[in-house]
Amino acid sequence: MAVRLSATVVTQGSVSPVFPTVREVLDLVPVRHGAPRLVAGNAGLDRPVRWVHIAEVPDIATLLGGGELVLTTGIGLPGDDAGLREFIGALADVGVSGLAVELGRRYVSGVPRVMAAAAERRGLPLIELRRGTPFVRITEAVHALIVDAQLTELRATEEIHQRFTELSVEGAEPAEVLRQAAELAGCPMVLENLSRQVLAYDPAGENAQLLLDGWERHSRQIRPPGRTAYDPDSGWLVTTVGARGQDWGRLLLRWPATESTPPTRLTILIERAASTLALGRLIRRDAEGLERQIHRTLLTALIDHTRPVDEVALRAKALGVVLDRRHLVGVVVRHRADESSGDAGVPDDESAAARRGARRDTDAEGPEAGPARLRDLAEAVSQAVRDAKLTALTSPLDDQAVGALLALPDPAAEEKALSAFAAALRRVRLDAAPARPPASRPSESPDRPGGRAVASGSVRPADAPPRAAIVVAAGSGVSSLREARRSLIEARQVAEAARRDPRDLPCYRLPHVGLAGLLHLLRDEPRLQTFVERELGPLLAYDAQHPREQLLGTLRAYLEQGRNKSAGAAAAHLSRPAFYERLARIGRVLDADLDSVDRCLSLHVALLALDAVRTP
Repeated sequence: MAVRLSATVVTQGSVSPVFPTVREVLDLVPVRHGAPRLVAGNAGLDRPVRWVHIAEVPDIATLLGGGELVLTTGIGLPGDDAGLREFIGALADVGVSGLAVELGRRYVSGVPRVMAAAAERRGLPLIELRRGTPFVRITEAVHALIVDAQLTELRATEEIHQRFTELSVEGAEPAEVLRQAAELAGCPMVLENLSRQVLAYDPAGENAQLLLDGWERHSRQIRPPGRTAYDPDSGWLVTTVGARGQDWGRLLLRWPATESTPPTRLTILIERAASTLALGRLIRRDAEGLERQIHRTLLTALIDHTRPVDEVALRAKALGVVLDRRHLVGVVVRHRADESSGDAGVPDDESAAARRGARRDTDAEGPEAGPARLRDLAEAVSQAVRDAKLTALTSPLDDQAVGALLALPDPAAEEKALSAFAAALRRVRLDAAPARPPASRPSESPDRPGGRAVASGSVRPADAPPRAAIVVAAGSGVSSLREARRSLIEARQVAEAARRDPRDLPCYRLPHVGLAGLLHLLRDEPRLQTFVERELGPLLAYDAQHPREQLLGTLRAYLEQGRNKSAGAAAAHLSRPAFYERLARIGRVLDADLDSVDRCLSLHVALLALDAVRTP
């Protein structure tokens, strides 16, 4: 019987188990000296042998832990058929790998048929040793094989630590980390963010299209317990990627589901790769950490008047940002949708659904998803400033917005600088988009190792361009640092007002936001708040008592569709009869004629004012 030993663990390519199988033990010289013959349990020949145990008592099963190859002469085994069946059943129940019986002392010509039949039923390999052989030689040979394999495993593990330590010191990019990890494992690997979007991957020689096709749907079905675990249903070994209590992704390694559980070495490999990825991200961010803290301190000081203007100018100059004798423009960048409240740019009925979806996403991504999203936006703004070759202070202003104070040489450069910044920001966000599976005509960058795809954006019809997920707004330019606060506050107000604008402008200014912008500027005015309560107060109270109806959203859909009831019903996702009935109820609650142009105009202004008042 010639078999290939799989106890050794290779450094690259496929990984073999640490323990030899029963089939491999039968091929060892001391075992072959005993003239082995398999009489039952052929199906269990590939079971791993964790240890070899010599036993001559019938109740040995109570002393075993599973995975042992039991050697016996049979002199202590029961003499009756029922006893032999019970003996075989006890060994199978505890999970032994096999039973080898030396003939000559108890059994001369062969083991009893009842014993072979019981072993066959339980799939337990039963071997006859037809020639006498010292059991100690078999024990020594198998245990030496196990120890040698464990030493090889230890050396391979040491190489893993050395390889990933070097990658950490070198600050390797994620694509390179995945390339080397996939090379060591011989298995495909995928790095994804918390939204199940692929950030980098290496197919390890397999078809990348098949690997990533429908990835998000497939990934959401992979839910192993714990931070590092194997999902046998999908065949993926998964570990969480993150540091300092902030998880930002998952690293997945595909281990063929037809094979056994992944060896310990692969678990060590994927965890070290995840640690290297997390450390690399921290290094890249912390390198600019102190500088960004100073940027935030200076911008906050300008807005809140917490430091003298001269001190702000001096500290900014030390950072290489000259603010004296410059034309200053406040810029604010924010997402159209709030992380905490869903989509602020849709009717209330739709906003409720968006908020429910946002809560589900937040539950799936964890409590750090909001800060991570703001941090990513701040990084994109800083990168866009550098790409546009501008000088600016940049920092998050609150939980939703990132601010920048551009310092320009003269007022004539304002429009050109804002256009360059907006274009650079759009490019940065496209470049940072998650990698997609290669299409029928792949466009992977040849200079990016590891198979990382380069996002190229979606192609949309020219007549229906998608709105950008972010809003870029700029305040009026000012000529001194003392007036910079006004430009920054104006930019923030324009950004808030522009979130509902159906257009997708590169950069919003105060004239672009019209009435909504004016109302936003007046949102702290008590008379405006009184107007909102007078016009919409009864309806808001009604909605509070009947949360399932949300008539405010119905009114919004009706007014935003120019009082076209058919279009309003479609926008509110209601049937026409249901929409008409809700309009009638709104008229009764507000004591208003919704066919009156003047009354509807007043209500529409009140709705816009309500949005401005509710904006944090």
